[in-house]
Amino acid sequence: MNASRLMRSGLTVGGWTMVSRVLGLVRDVVFAQLIGASAAADAFFVAFKIPNFLRRLFAEGAFAQAFVPVLAATREQEGEASMQRLLDAVAARFGLILVAVTAFGVVAAPWIAMAFAPGFADQPAQLQLTGELLRWTFPYLGLISLVAFSGSILNTVGRFSVPAATPIFLNLVLIAAAIWLSPHMDPSVRGLAIGVLVAGVVQLLIQIPPLLAAGCLPVPRWSERHPGVGKILTLMVPALFGVSVSQINLLLDTVLASLLVSGSVSWLYYSDRLVELPLGVIAIAVSTVILPVLSRAFAQSDASTARMTQTWALWVVMLLGWPCALALIVFGEVILSTLFQYGAMQVSDVKQAAASLTAYAIGLPAFMAIKVLAPHYFSRQDTATPVRIGLIAMGANMILNLMFVWSLGHVGLALATSVSAWLNAGLLLRGLSQRGWYTWQRLPWRPMAQLSVALVVMMQCLWITPTADAFSGLTVWARVGQLTALLVFAGVLYLSALWLSGVRYTRVFSPTP
Repeated sequence: MNASRLMRSGLTVGGWTMVSRVLGLVRDVVFAQLIGASAAADAFFVAFKIPNFLRRLFAEGAFAQAFVPVLAATREQEGEASMQRLLDAVAARFGLILVAVTAFGVVAAPWIAMAFAPGFADQPAQLQLTGELLRWTFPYLGLISLVAFSGSILNTVGRFSVPAATPIFLNLVLIAAAIWLSPHMDPSVRGLAIGVLVAGVVQLLIQIPPLLAAGCLPVPRWSERHPGVGKILTLMVPALFGVSVSQINLLLDTVLASLLVSGSVSWLYYSDRLVELPLGVIAIAVSTVILPVLSRAFAQSDASTARMTQTWALWVVMLLGWPCALALIVFGEVILSTLFQYGAMQVSDVKQAAASLTAYAIGLPAFMAIKVLAPHYFSRQDTATPVRIGLIAMGANMILNLMFVWSLGHVGLALATSVSAWLNAGLLLRGLSQRGWYTWQRLPWRPMAQLSVALVVMMQCLWITPTADAFSGLTVWARVGQLTALLVFAGVLYLSALWLSGVRYTRVFSPTP
């Protein structure tokens, strides 16, 4: 796959992801109006985060990173018939595991809620509500894991649009549940939990037509045997801690935040949601595209394609990730105020969420780098190295959490996650270099200097950025108008500075470091 085709695939995934993330922000605006940062909101966010965390850890993390390289290699080396046998065998075993895990989660919901939010133990009503909501949201894990399985198949055969567009339906269903179902529920968050379950069903159903069209719909067959199943399981166990370490760190933030003042979980949730927007639109879109390409390149011993693909991925996430991080730091309060400060959300909540947003944004380029560096290891079926690196980063995060949380509160949790992400990304890059899989003959000093100059120029927007207090007195449309003007102005400054420093956009997606 050449650079232009990579760019087109990346733009396709990024475009659908952008729509999904924008709808996600609309969803969170509705949530902020409906439940704000209350104790009930904390209960729902914990109940929603648990299956989402497990989904990212197992389905999109360990399973996808182990499954796609094996599936791509099977298709390239053994043909379509062998690939279909592998799909049928995996579907049978994966489906049974999901049924068992889902049933366990529903039965053990109160104890799981206690484990993930120990700070709720002093508030029995909140803990009970969390367990009740978790019984509705936990089946989402099984449904969305099957969605991730289907998406991995479609991505491997080069059909990226449907998997990228699937999260749109989660947001649409949750918005509908918040508007039409929640007002009739007591408490209202119960309607949101039911909406999560319905969304999982909808997302799974829309995978069936494209799988049929591609001729690779899995049919569970217990009698089917394939050596690829064992290889997937072997790779999956260590991959649990590879690309998903950042998710584990974010979950640790939630556990510790439940021990802090009421609202801490919600402040972290809203700030994390803003970080997830560029992370999903840019880094996850790029990583989705490059994993099958790197896997095929490895299967064909094509080192040139692997190097070009990795260079393209790193260049895109750095060129776009750094200005996104700076924008979240500079405009954090006004973005949060514009999106969420209505109804139950107060100015004080905006300021608290903006503080943790700044801490998360510091690590945004590292989060993005992890997403595009880890697939290189998985494409070569090396899951041991990301495990070792991930464990180091996770250990550092836990230590930093305990160091920062007592003085900085929820902001310290976000900062610890960012610092450990930089450690993780640095070690991943060093590991690729040491193995000779991806090396530079010289450091790309000129692109780094050009990027730095553009960021300094963009930072001048700080002098004209209003505070949350000033924004709180404006109407909705006045906030939207001023925020849009600020973001456009910052973008023009950044792009103009890049151009004047010598960056030409015709080469943006195929640099030569």
